[in-house]
Amino acid sequence: MVGNRCVILVCNVAGLLLVGCKPVGSPPRQTADSVRGVKVELKVATCQPTNLPGLGDAILGVADRVREMTAGRIDLDVQEPGAIVPALEVLDAVSSGTVEGGFGPAGFWAGKMPAAPLFSSVPFGPEAGEYIAWMYHGGGLELEQRMYSEAGFQVVSLPCALLAAETSGWFRKPVDTAEDLRGLKMRFYGLGGQVMQELGVAVTVMPGGEIYQALEKNILDATEFSMPAIDEKLGFARVANYNYYPGWHQQATLLELMINKNIWESLSQVDQSIITNACQAAMLDSFAKSEAIQADAIRRNVDERGVENRIWSQEMLDLYKETWHAVAAREASQDAFFKEVWENLQSFRSHYREWGGRAFLPRRSTLSH
Repeated sequence: MVGNRCVILVCNVAGLLLVGCKPVGSPPRQTADSVRGVKVELKVATCQPTNLPGLGDAILGVADRVREMTAGRIDLDVQEPGAIVPALEVLDAVSSGTVEGGFGPAGFWAGKMPAAPLFSSVPFGPEAGEYIAWMYHGGGLELEQRMYSEAGFQVVSLPCALLAAETSGWFRKPVDTAEDLRGLKMRFYGLGGQVMQELGVAVTVMPGGEIYQALEKNILDATEFSMPAIDEKLGFARVANYNYYPGWHQQATLLELMINKNIWESLSQVDQSIITNACQAAMLDSFAKSEAIQADAIRRNVDERGVENRIWSQEMLDLYKETWHAVAAREASQDAFFKEVWENLQSFRSHYREWGGRAFLPRRSTLSH
């Protein structure tokens, strides 16, 4: 007892080494002194390797900030993919309390909630600034949390990393026409993967750490993953020499920190605020860092690895866009919540164009290759 109050501590099914545990389902304490002076350890299972710059390492920055702001009292113990939970099982593990937290993209949960990819990346935009405007000030965050709650997942979701556009993928052979796509075995993420399926690609989803071996062993013919400096860490240029641009399927990407809802509610409002602000700082840092390091990676790919950077023809981009619109319409017709989120996002984008359609200079590529 501390001043006639029970100290609230965090536990999970694995059993952390803490003095007391708040029973699951018991009323949370929201007072700032409820955990004052007590060390709290939250294990965080990741979906991406933490050596990936701007992507996987964003959660390490969150852990560092939380540790600094609490003088070491709160420790986010970040675990590599598969160390305690397979990457594609992180959501279930966090919801059940097997692990306190998880870090990754919502698009991995498309099989459980069709609208989930809309909170991670959307083909043909929005770009990063517009995306976070929708998430923070256009209703996106509220819709995402509602999605998890209505699907029965006991998690609280915090946006925790932001990346700009990706490349469009790595291919062993050039792709000049729609016919060249047919029959390709390709790793592809999110809603863009559904577009590729419509175009005859055999699409699979796998975590980043598994892709290189699949390419090396000819299980895959091609893959998309992320930005050049991130893809470089995974070695794709050693097994596929054609890198395509622009990343029509992911003009921006959000990753989130999920925390078990009961555990989140057991934290004081002060500690919730600390973690939330650490994630918001990670959004800025991951965006700035990832934008700063891509040019050098592109040059290394060309000069040292013989990579050929290719730009999709307008004909191919038009095909992808037309197919995407058909996929979005189909998904909206099959799932009421997808339809609600999609319409909300489109309404926001229409509103945003009053500003975005006027304020920015038109982009014209000056690259010859």
